[in-house]
Amino acid sequence: MACGGIGAAVRTARSNEPNKKVEVEVEGFDEYAQALEAGADVIMLDNLNFEAMAIAVRKNAGQAKLEASGNITDATLMPTALTKVDFISIGALTKDCKAIDLSMRVN
Repeated sequence: MACGGIGAAVRTARSNEPNKKVEVEVEGFDEYAQALEAGADVIMLDNLNFEAMAIAVRKNAGQAKLEASGNITDATLMPTALTKVDFISIGALTKDCKAIDLSMRVN
């Protein structure tokens, strides 16, 4: 929104860094269509359900790489993979980890 919409954001990113891939996070089909039209290299499907992800894969027809993200757990990993998205992000790997106390003392 700050850049004037998805199309403007992709154009600005390409203008600033023409050799870098552009990834756009979307939360629904309207934003998804805008990201496809803008030519995003990767589209992150944030918190879409399995059916919506599968529809996005079919509509994509190889135009962009698709990444599933948002609330991916052990229980949802396989159903997410079955939608045939290209990538799956699991934020719990970094957000929900617990520190352990290790001592490296050598005597």
